[in-house]
Amino acid sequence: MRRSGRRIGPAPWALALALLTGACAGGGSDKASTEATPVSASARAAVAEKQLAKNTLVPLAGEAPTPKLPVTVDSSDGREVTVRDASRILPLNGGVAEIVFTLGLGDKVVGRDITATFAEAKELPQVTKAHDVSAESVLSLRPTVVLADTDTGPSEAIDQIRDAGVPVVVLDPATKLSDVPTRTTRIAQALGVPEAGKVLNSRIAEDLSAAKAGVPEGSRPRVAFLYMRGSAAVYLMGGKGSGADSLIEAAGAVDAGMEMGLDKPFTPLTSEALIAARPDVILMMDKGLESVGGIDGLVKIPGIAETPAGADRRIVTLEDGVLLSFGPRTPLVIDILVDAIHRL
Repeated sequence: MRRSGRRIGPAPWALALALLTGACAGGGSDKASTEATPVSASARAAVAEKQLAKNTLVPLAGEAPTPKLPVTVDSSDGREVTVRDASRILPLNGGVAEIVFTLGLGDKVVGRDITATFAEAKELPQVTKAHDVSAESVLSLRPTVVLADTDTGPSEAIDQIRDAGVPVVVLDPATKLSDVPTRTTRIAQALGVPEAGKVLNSRIAEDLSAAKAGVPEGSRPRVAFLYMRGSAAVYLMGGKGSGADSLIEAAGAVDAGMEMGLDKPFTPLTSEALIAARPDVILMMDKGLESVGGIDGLVKIPGIAETPAGADRRIVTLEDGVLLSFGPRTPLVIDILVDAIHRL
């Protein structure tokens, strides 16, 4: 995670206190971190940054849950799916994999999608790439249940997996904070651990509440989410439904794209639109900023330097696989955004 601009860093006592805090970094109770972690936004952000830098997950405390099967659940493709065995789970999405691991079922996961970038999944065989599913690769791992999204495909591959007798539970994608509890509940139910899902949802909700409490009164900066891939000449501004709009709102800021009327998730970036949006802060993914040559390269893009954010180099970035994951690590994202957006 990178920040630039005129930012006031955490006080020494806050950093020291943050480094001594373990609730956000693992272990202990699954109650909200407000009981054990620093109250200040800068100290919470320091803890969150440390945890994200480790690129590991924090599973629920206690013994791993034992799936109670069989269960029959509704799949988002209109089917009813019966899961009889969760001993070999294959999530075809990184965000779904995060939830499975955090529920305590990581030892039952047999493969991963390229978007599962966290450390616990690193050694698993990669069988899908950005929803490009190979049925042969999936079936070679002998999964007993496959978890997919509605946009996972091609559909012929999903049908081939299903025709081989493997239960495939299809989920709606998570594109905003309110989708997180629904997604967690559905995954936990499909794997026969509904109570663990309730515990995880409670932990996420409490940590999100604690993060939002750090928003300073009266501060409503304008934040533009820019999705860029310089090598492919992709320059987009986020609007309604980008996913970042939900995070920006939760962090107590205004989505500059939405404010200027962008009613689509992403719109091709123009210098005129960017200048009209007048963002105080620009939010990006790490690889997106790197693809345009870092901050020095970013401010050379027409329109960037003419914005308050560009003029003052107020740029906030987070790791690609975390920013829009909408799962167990999302409270850490909000912790960081609350501090970075309001302190820059």
